[in-house]
Amino acid sequence: MDFRSSDLPAPARSVDPLGQTVTAAVKVVIVGGFGVGKTTMVGAVSDIKPLTTEETMTRAGIGIDDTSGVHSKTTTTVAMDFGRIGINDELVLYLFGTPGQERFWFLWRGLFEGALGAVVLLDTRRLQNSFDVIGRLEEWGLPFVVAVNSFPDAPLHSLEEIRQALDLPPHVPVLVCDARRRDSSRDVLLTLMRYLHAQATTPEAM
Repeated sequence: MDFRSSDLPAPARSVDPLGQTVTAAVKVVIVGGFGVGKTTMVGAVSDIKPLTTEETMTRAGIGIDDTSGVHSKTTTTVAMDFGRIGINDELVLYLFGTPGQERFWFLWRGLFEGALGAVVLLDTRRLQNSFDVIGRLEEWGLPFVVAVNSFPDAPLHSLEEIRQALDLPPHVPVLVCDARRRDSSRDVLLTLMRYLHAQATTPEAM
């Protein structure tokens, strides 16, 4: 199976209205470098047909966008991805996927506004692309979890090795996921919700 992180079509879904039991909605952003699978994750987990702003990559990006490791990628997000998932009968998450190329990072500030937390999606083939992403989240003061997307040809590292490479404190969750799978992407979001709850209830431990 060809694993192109954001080229997989999202399953068709109807636009379901929110249930009457929903009492809380939370904004979450999914961030990461170019081609790590942000659009794929939003499409895989969203209860509704996701909104995407993917455009075909052109020669204009040559020498500007770093496509090393993702040469087969033909489209790119130029604004944002948007989806929605119901965690339970009362809680709904609104998901915003950010564009990965550095030239679109000026959009991130607006997407971070009002967000409760973030998922940092990363590719171990291009781990260095995550440093600036995490730095921006830390500057913004936005809590986050790190999800390692499982690409078949990516080098294998232990989660502790990844934590050390990214210089993450012990309390920040790091886990492996498959952004193509709904259950795996949902587990990432549940991990973020548990982390945010732990921060809210025991802030002195964070």
